[in-house]
Amino acid sequence: MLFSKIVAAFDGSKAANKALDKAIELVKLTPGASLTVVHAFDFPRFYIAEGFAPIPASVNQDFYNMAESTVKEAEERVKQAGLTAKVELLQGAPAEALLDYVKKHDSDLIVIGSRGLGGIREFVLGSVSHNVVQHARIPVLVVK
Repeated sequence: MLFSKIVAAFDGSKAANKALDKAIELVKLTPGASLTVVHAFDFPRFYIAEGFAPIPASVNQDFYNMAESTVKEAEERVKQAGLTAKVELLQGAPAEALLDYVKKHDSDLIVIGSRGLGGIREFVLGSVSHNVVQHARIPVLVVK
């Protein structure tokens, strides 16, 4: 089974690095295949009672700067592998943003790490990779 439009989810975690390595390997093995690396981030929200607490602009800027740094890391890893790939920064809930992206771009494979940087949030809400596997309409390769 050959894939022509491969999307790799990347958040800078150990599992995401392994997933990116696997995506690069798949692209190299498939003539004419394209690779897009996506990093999705969301600004923090703090709930107090029935509303949101205001977040200082500096905190949002810090989150954006970290996202930009993660994108640059992915670009460098792809370049070191000798590939040309598109690297996209998406804003929103990571699983939803990734699934929307692959649907809009008619991708045919998602490569994602088994565990990301979510920490306790993964335990409470379910992991991004689990949500992607459950809701994707295309094959998902989960890399451990």
